[in-house]
Amino acid sequence: MLISPSNPLLLLCFVLIFGTVTATDHIVGANKGWNPGMNYTLWANNHTFYVGDLISFRYQKTQYNVFEVNQTGYDNCTTEGALGNWSSGKDFIPLNEAKRYFFICGNGQCFNGMKVSVLVHPLLSPTASPVANHTSNSSDAAPVVLPRGVVGLRALVVALASVWFGSGWI
Repeated sequence: MLISPSNPLLLLCFVLIFGTVTATDHIVGANKGWNPGMNYTLWANNHTFYVGDLISFRYQKTQYNVFEVNQTGYDNCTTEGALGNWSSGKDFIPLNEAKRYFFICGNGQCFNGMKVSVLVHPLLSPTASPVANHTSNSSDAAPVVLPRGVVGLRALVVALASVWFGSGWI
């Protein structure tokens, strides 16, 4: 058997490669999409957003659009000073900062509820882990959370190095 306790390096490599964390694509409105008459506040409150995730808007491009605005634009349904705008009907917007984002429909439908605000949380880092300064037995220790992509990158480097240098354990 290739992956066994007798081959710990291969087991570690396998866990690192297949244990990577990927970004989540949050589709606004789920299967109902970006349309008037939805409660997008309720939808957003049922999701947790992290830096690196995507928020996706699906709609009929001839009828609707998406604007990223500040809180004033969100509260007043205005696109003045918009931070971004999309109109493809399938918009994938990266959430690259830990902050509150505000999105509205810019053709007047904001007044009919086509607006959503999402709070994006920072990724947990090993240095910010609450486990770091906590000493206890192993039965109640929490796992360390690595930033998304770091685990996969490390696994790739280990795998390539082993193939390149022919270590014989793969």
